[in-house]
Amino acid sequence: MLSMQDRLSLLEADLKADPPAFIMSRQLPFAIFRYDPHNAEESEWRVRAEIQKLVTRVENATGRHVGIISLADLFWRSIQDSEGTESLVGLEREHGFDAAERQVNCYLSDEDFRPLQNLLLESATTQAPQSGVLFLVHATVFAPGAYRLSALLEQMSGKLKTPVVLFYPGSWNHTLNYMGMRSEDQSMGSYRVKIYGRES
Repeated sequence: MLSMQDRLSLLEADLKADPPAFIMSRQLPFAIFRYDPHNAEESEWRVRAEIQKLVTRVENATGRHVGIISLADLFWRSIQDSEGTESLVGLEREHGFDAAERQVNCYLSDEDFRPLQNLLLESATTQAPQSGVLFLVHATVFAPGAYRLSALLEQMSGKLKTPVVLFYPGSWNHTLNYMGMRSEDQSMGSYRVKIYGRES
């Protein structure tokens, strides 16, 4: 089992290559760095601090800018640009959390609203000219089930040219398990990219 520091070292080495060594397909220049937010050594706040240190080391070593995109920011922008938080709060009060979460999934997925893939493409396009790689962070915002991250990678296929690293909160159980929340009989999603953390 590799420690988080070991995984970060592997990712750092790959990020210093030009192009990044994790790229397995031009159609999907992604990598996933898995961490377990339930493990004290890999807590969300510790990972955020380690990401900032990694950005500094990679930028100093390569001279290439590392762009950071907060998925939490895109999550709230999707809600606000769709029907607004007040509408969502009203829905939850009247029909409960599950109904509100299903509505959020519509906001994040449906072209009639402000889907996550469009917001990500907009942000990535803005940052791409000056960024050698993009980090997607704050993915805990989708818990427990507002959005399936494997769907985002599927939707990005062929659309992003800038290499991307998704920092994924979850466990490993033959595949990625978001936040360690899915049981054995639930679909885990399909990932066709390099995963740092599949060893443990």
